[in-house]
Amino acid sequence: MDHHSHHGLAQSPRLKHRSGQIVAVTGALSLAVAMGIGRFAFTPLMPMMAQEEILDIAAGSNLASANYLGYLTGAMLLTGAPRVIPNGVLVRLSLIATAVLTAAMAINWPVGWLFFRFLAGAFSAFAFVGTSAWAFAHLTRLDASHFGGIVFTGPGLGIAFSGIVAWELFAVDLTTASAWLAFAAVSFVATFILWPVLGDRELPPRKDANARGEPAAGRIDRMEMVVFALAYGFAGFGYIVTATFLPAMAHAELPRSIWLDAFWPLFGAAAAVGCVVAVNVAKRFDPRILLFVAYVTQAIGVTIILPLPTLAGFTACSILVGLPFTAINFFALKEVQRLRPHAPARYMGMLTALYGIGQIAGPPVVAVLLSNAASVEAGYNAALVVAAASLALGSLIYLYMYFRWPLGEPVMGSTAPPHRTDHGKPGANL
Repeated sequence: MDHHSHHGLAQSPRLKHRSGQIVAVTGALSLAVAMGIGRFAFTPLMPMMAQEEILDIAAGSNLASANYLGYLTGAMLLTGAPRVIPNGVLVRLSLIATAVLTAAMAINWPVGWLFFRFLAGAFSAFAFVGTSAWAFAHLTRLDASHFGGIVFTGPGLGIAFSGIVAWELFAVDLTTASAWLAFAAVSFVATFILWPVLGDRELPPRKDANARGEPAAGRIDRMEMVVFALAYGFAGFGYIVTATFLPAMAHAELPRSIWLDAFWPLFGAAAAVGCVVAVNVAKRFDPRILLFVAYVTQAIGVTIILPLPTLAGFTACSILVGLPFTAINFFALKEVQRLRPHAPARYMGMLTALYGIGQIAGPPVVAVLLSNAASVEAGYNAALVVAAASLALGSLIYLYMYFRWPLGEPVMGSTAPPHRTDHGKPGANL
């Protein structure tokens, strides 16, 4: 494989291009396993497990929260701890752990499930941060940062894949234990394929890689970072209600149909498309305006099933909530690199933590609303209103930021230097 000789790569543009593609696809596949299976395989399986009467929605909410709490814990550990393990090794370990913990969910042990989902969340955070860092370090070195967007399509593609697999398993009436084992098998196969590429030794970042186009940190108001972090936290809560309960809501509110399990893969596919769009628009517009548009899009998606609890409504919801899903993370990464060019990783960790707190809050809020509502449908509807309000509030904060802290002239246009090295930054710092 042509990733072994860095010196050869440095001399041949064609090999560089080819190696850049290999790195980007490896990163995307790694994120597909970590996020699509490690974090979100439970979403399409929750209604299936409820049908088998091995858990109710309250227990499902607890499992979802345990997973998001694990993700938050993992993100915070990586933010605070000095990095001793190379990123490639961290990703390898995380992917193996994801496969093992996914297989463990096939054991009928509800108390153990909480522990397994918590650990799966932590390892998905390790894999997410490790993969981003590994991929972007290599892409920067190969002058192939333009492939960075491919890496971030991974979560959406993984969600689409896990949703389609769950859909097929429903169709042939397999038990949820078999479904968990099927997901574990896929994770093992993917890890086996990625293993040799992830072994590629990372070289220290070039001294000049980050030297261009950084705004003077002194011009950035500290309050701006705090307000930005708060707005980002609202996104975690705003999307998680739909991302956790979309299939369960469809099963509760729509007549039985083969299409009930199509909404989750559609959400994932929309997220992958949204990421490609995000990469193309990120250079042209102020990130605050892009985040405002993304939040408003999600808020419309979250509430569209209130007046339209139909197949069409759920389809629109899947697309509108899915499209900005990874785009929001991508735009936030851009903004952190502008606000804190010298330590984007530390601040991205802080943002991830706030986003994580928002996510953890989602499922318990839904569980409380469901237990106090006159009907399941009324409970879900109340949860969707709260989620949409959270997104609306976040979007207004971005609008306020746009007018309160206008970007300086050098940062505004699409030719602005700060945008040139954005893809390369996380690799050197995360």
